[in-house]
Amino acid sequence: MSPRTSALTAIGFDADDTLWQNEHFFRMTEGRFAALLADHAEASHLTARLLEAEKRNLQHYGFGIKGFTLSMIETAIEVTEGRVPASVIREILEAGREMLSHPVETLPHVRETLERLAGRYRIILITKGDLFDQERKLAESGLGELFDAVEIVSDKTVSTYEKLFTRHGEGPSRSMMVGNSLKSDVVPAIRAGSWGVYVPHTATWALEHAEAPIGEPRFRQLAHLGELMDLLGQLE
Repeated sequence: MSPRTSALTAIGFDADDTLWQNEHFFRMTEGRFAALLADHAEASHLTARLLEAEKRNLQHYGFGIKGFTLSMIETAIEVTEGRVPASVIREILEAGREMLSHPVETLPHVRETLERLAGRYRIILITKGDLFDQERKLAESGLGELFDAVEIVSDKTVSTYEKLFTRHGEGPSRSMMVGNSLKSDVVPAIRAGSWGVYVPHTATWALEHAEAPIGEPRFRQLAHLGELMDLLGQLE
């Protein structure tokens, strides 16, 4: 079933790498981490070990920079067999602090798209990660006043979208989720009964990759957020 766009009452937006740059800074820090441990392991090996640690630690630390920093420390201890110098641990901690204070870089077409949507739909920011960091980025982005609601969640699942689109809209069937992660933003939203709009980013975390649900009637893909208004017009 593909209802007309006029039936929509709420549109949810992911934050990181949909509204502003995020993964780019993780990649930069990962390169710095590899340089610190270059005498102990090849960069590709460190990347693989770090990803394993991140995946293992999600259940303990959740998503975000703090968990990433702790995973870097854990990986450094592992690859050096416990001999990592205190100076390297200090550098890793400093890298994490720098990420937590990095200026927000809003992506193209974001503000004008949100401004055009405001008042026509309930606009909801649905993001996961560290509470303080996400609140900081939203405040620094200057976009906060454009959202009718902000939800910072521990994870994005079918249940998450069912609850949030019922709380802030008129249920999943009359809602749309827009984001750069197929795994977190698109697939579970569609499974909840919503539209799922995929806006790819050049850098997406490996653990957010998933197969595009090409056969789903409520799946759409855009080249950039500026195409969203045209998509809504086409679906009317």
